[in-house]
Amino acid sequence: MTRVHAATASREYDVLVGRDCLGELGGALWSRAPGGQVVVCCDNHVAPLYLEQARAGLLTAGYTVSHVVVPAGEHQKSLARAEELYGVLYDRGVRRSDTLLALGGGVIGDLVGHVAATFQRGVRLAQVPTTLLAQVDAAIGGKVAVDFRAGKNYVGTFYQPWLVFADLKTLDTLPERELRSGAAEVAKYALLCGGEMLERVERLAVTALAAGRVSQELVAGCVRYKLVVVAEDEREETGRRAVLNLGHTVGHAIEAATGFSRFSHGEAVALGLRAVLWLSRRLCGLPAAQEARGLALLDGLGLPSKLKGVAADDIVAHTRRDKKVGRDGVVYVLLDALGAPRPDVRVPPELELEVSRWLTAP
Repeated sequence: MTRVHAATASREYDVLVGRDCLGELGGALWSRAPGGQVVVCCDNHVAPLYLEQARAGLLTAGYTVSHVVVPAGEHQKSLARAEELYGVLYDRGVRRSDTLLALGGGVIGDLVGHVAATFQRGVRLAQVPTTLLAQVDAAIGGKVAVDFRAGKNYVGTFYQPWLVFADLKTLDTLPERELRSGAAEVAKYALLCGGEMLERVERLAVTALAAGRVSQELVAGCVRYKLVVVAEDEREETGRRAVLNLGHTVGHAIEAATGFSRFSHGEAVALGLRAVLWLSRRLCGLPAAQEARGLALLDGLGLPSKLKGVAADDIVAHTRRDKKVGRDGVVYVLLDALGAPRPDVRVPPELELEVSRWLTAP
């Protein structure tokens, strides 16, 4: 397995990345958070695939193990569902020395992380991501939250896990759409890093995206980049962590404008990355050839290129509710060049509307 060490002000932990290694989960967790009970939380899609394997390894390691299964979908990432999980933990006598384990994708990771951070002011948390999006991004870095009204991740905090354990074999059971959704976050890191990471993702796109072609090196590379940024700005206080929002301002607006139902998070972010490339050429001097290279990368990964059935005005209205909005406008992360992000760019309202019209044009 590949080990990437996370060192933050609040906690140090390991991110372990391997293939066909879920049976080792119990031992890996015990070495970092021994004893007590583990409550495994997953959704009804993941449960029939991986719950018993995860439980068996945890039991063998010596834990008392129980589980809770929730319905799948973004709408589960709510205060109501969090309150239900608080009740489960209360009834099972979970203490701060016990562990809440998130087995699943980004929705489960965010929801369970939020609950772990707030129940009794913090119980142990383990993230076991089973989607590409969660393995390279959502499970890493300690951001945990639920949605509120039309606001994506509006209620939450920063809470680092005791362990992140990623088994790439779980990607083999992902629907193609979900795999491509994760590829959008991989593309984000390629645009942020440039260089070898960009070339590696371009090769993945050229050879046709498939679960078996996602390597430990690719996932670990995304994780390393994010952890370096997080170590410098764990709680989004210095502005350094803002670069990780590349593509997310428009992406979150698209999700909200479509009721969190038409597009997966990754699909929305992919459209947001297209907006970033378009805006970067006009506001940051990104060379046209690099804009074209970035767009070609997204095309090669099979990510959506147009936003149909949504009014440009609706997208702009939702960017104005973004958590990163300031007194003088919405803050974007753009690119001076591929591999050279520029945070804290105020985009004029007329350009926001123009890029939204570009995305929604037939």
